[in-house]
This record gives sequence, structure tokens and C-alpha cells, in this order.
Amino acid sequence: MAKPVRVLIVDDSALMRQMLSAILGSDPRFDVVDTASDPLIAREKIKRHNPDVITLDVEMPRMNGLDFLEKIMKLRPTPVVMISSLTSEGSEATLKALEIGAVDVVGKPAGFIGDGMEELRQEIMTKILAAAESQVKPGKVLPWKGPSKPGTFLDRVIAIGASTGGVPAIGAILQALPSNAPPVVIVQHMPESFTGRLANRLDHICEVSVCEARNGQVLEPGHVYVAPGGRMMRLMPGRQLRLSDEVKVNGFRPSVDVLFNSVAECESARAVGVLLTGMGHDGAKGLLRLRQSGAVTFGQDQGSSVVYGMPRVAHLLGAVCHQLPLSRISDALLDICRAGTGVSISAVPGFA
Repeated sequence: MAKPVRVLIVDDSALMRQMLSAILGSDPRFDVVDTASDPLIAREKIKRHNPDVITLDVEMPRMNGLDFLEKIMKLRPTPVVMISSLTSEGSEATLKALEIGAVDVVGKPAGFIGDGMEELRQEIMTKILAAAESQVKPGKVLPWKGPSKPGTFLDRVIAIGASTGGVPAIGAILQALPSNAPPVVIVQHMPESFTGRLANRLDHICEVSVCEARNGQVLEPGHVYVAPGGRMMRLMPGRQLRLSDEVKVNGFRPSVDVLFNSVAECESARAVGVLLTGMGHDGAKGLLRLRQSGAVTFGQDQGSSVVYGMPRVAHLLGAVCHQLPLSRISDALLDICRAGTGVSISAVPGFA
């Protein structure tokens, strides 16, 4: 049996520390080595216990959770799962935390904490296990290099799926796209209240226009559409988006598989599929269907993935035409969109 994941819980709420300890303590896969009520206490306990994973609240006394996270990433890089309230302020802070280097986020339930924590039991365990297997990548994944110059692009649709570690990866790709890039549809696994904030942040740093998708929108060049958390998103004929509240697929709503399957059905060889870092297998079969329909497909490689789960399964299925480090994906996307349907990326300079 594998050694249990050693977890340090950092939260100013005594009730939250108690409940997280109880949840993790009920499963032999975890060992709660200690708890701390603020970052200064946590700093000493990190030195003492050298935990595998840290759970970290955002708002805490004596030092903000984001400031503490920056210190962790600089001085002692350790996988961190943020525990954040599902408010606009909490979601904004959490997005900053993911950009700094946190692996994932769990949204605190509104109201009395005890009412919703039991429902989050599986999510908390799954995300901490994934964090324990992750590659810690402090700070931004890629240095800012600015968008490519506008050019002439063919009639393409780019579909991107991501989960754990996907926020900075998506940001790195979108920042490199010019203002007239082909339309992009994205599923990023996140709590409901976070995807709108994510779209707003991306819109401010990118040349392309980024929004949280709305039912009935028609795709336009130079626009990016992020699936709302908690809703399924499909591409329909006429490049119209359809949002629904149907049951989860692969444990997720939105699901990357559902989006990819719909893009394969509507766009076939005009599509380009990209599967980025993330735990599990959502999107792997959908990427395979995209490839079988004639689309060009990309998978993020192991070295640049925070969690090499979803792209790994896709690679093993034969769904990935080209496996690339994150730093090369945006250039490859643009070259394929300029190259034309059916042209192999091996014919594009720099990708032989």
C-alpha cells in the first residue's frame, strides 16, 4: 500500500480545521500531520513536518493567504490546494492563487460551513490526491511574450479542455493569440462562481475577446467562450452554443468530452482540439473522436503539465496527433490554422 499523503491544514476557522481533519482522517490514504490557524504558525509547522500537500485559506490573520502562498512557492515549493469562499471576492483571490502556483481550489459552501462540507468530501479528497502527484510550478507558466501579429486564418474552430493546472496554461495560450484568431471554445473544470471571473481576467490580458459563454451565442473570430461552471456546453450547427443543466459526464459539468464530441460532429476537419493538464480522463475520448473526424489534435506533454492525467490518457488512446510542451502549443495552433485543412504540422516550419 502506498504511503498516506501527509497534509497540513491552514485555516483561521477552528470549525473548518476540525471538519477537514475529520474528513481526511476518515480515509487511510491521508495523514493530517498538523493544523495551523495562521500563516506564521504554519511556517514553523511546514519546516517541522515537510507535508506533501498544504490546504490554505485565503483570508487569514497576520498574513494574507496569497502573500503566504507566494512565500511558499519561492522558499519551499509545495503542492497547495486553496480553500476559498464562493463569493466574487473569494473567486478573484483564488484565481490569483492559481496564477501564483496553487494546484487547485475547493469552494467553501455559503452559510453554515457544516451544511455543505459533507457534500464536498469526495472533491476534497480527489483534489488533495491529485495535488500530491502534481508537479509544482511556481509563478506564471510562461513569460509574457505578447500576442502574434494578426494574419489571415482559415475557417477553423479551436476547442480546449483543461482541469488541474489549467488556469495559467489557458492564459499562456490565449495571450499569444492575435485579435483576429479563429474562435475558441473552452471547458475548464472550476466551481460555478469562478468561470465568469476567469473570463473577465483573461479578457483584460488578451488581445482576443474572452467571455463566459451564454446560451445561443454564435461563434465569431477573435472571440473566446469559456463554459460556465455547473452547465454543460455544446457546439451546435451554425456554430451556435447550447448550454444545459443535464447530468454530469465523467463527474463533470461542463465536460470536455461533451464539448469535444459536439465540435467533432459540427466541424470535423475544420476543428483543432487541445487537451491540457488535468487529473482523470475527461476529454480523452472526445479528443479521439475529434482526430477520427479529421481534426488536428494536440496534447500537453508530461514535462509541462501540472498533472499529466487527461493528456496522458488521450495519448495512450491514440487521440493526440502532436504532443507538445505548453510553450509551443500556441504557435502550433496558429500555424495549423494558417496551413489549411489536411496539412500536417510536420510540414510547418519548426514542427518537423
